[in-house]
Amino acid sequence: MSTSEVGLEILPLTPDRWEDLEKLFGPRGADGGCWCMFFRLPHRQFTEQQGEANRAAFKQIVEEGTEPGLIAYAGGKPVGWVAVAPRAEYGRLARSRVLRPLDQEDVWSVVCFFVDKAYRKQGISTCLLKAAVGFAAQHGAKIVEGYPVDLSDRTYPDAFAYHGTASSFLEAGFVEVARRSPTRPMMRYTISERN
Repeated sequence: MSTSEVGLEILPLTPDRWEDLEKLFGPRGADGGCWCMFFRLPHRQFTEQQGEANRAAFKQIVEEGTEPGLIAYAGGKPVGWVAVAPRAEYGRLARSRVLRPLDQEDVWSVVCFFVDKAYRKQGISTCLLKAAVGFAAQHGAKIVEGYPVDLSDRTYPDAFAYHGTASSFLEAGFVEVARRSPTRPMMRYTISERN
């Protein structure tokens, strides 16, 4: 899977690409020792293992053969990340008042992004979203769901926009299907037989 948009190549995270993710995330694990484990773990467990334990847990998921997301490369350099997997892998969604499931549909979820600071505001998140839809479709998904922040009336520091922005989701073809919080729409992309 790759894209010529903004000169990116977008590939699944596999064990042979783990070092690329480490380079992209840096020593802080993208943000505050998360290592993309926030939505996978109960709050207490996530907090207790922030940092190295989260890194090790996420690495184990990758080494077991799961491809938990996609890495974007520009000129061979890792510059962006999107986490996409079946919603059932993200237990925190089921426990969230705002993001709890809408229905019993078999949904894949896009839960977070990380883009290298030097490459932000260049459309990489939208490219990653489009690639995430394609990746989910290849794995049999019929619906891809996301939980972005709506920045229409406010600004957020980049660190708090890791869910993605509603405008990026709209640009990638998602539609709003629910809003349980003023700033957090739930958005879906329904994969047609043509995709």
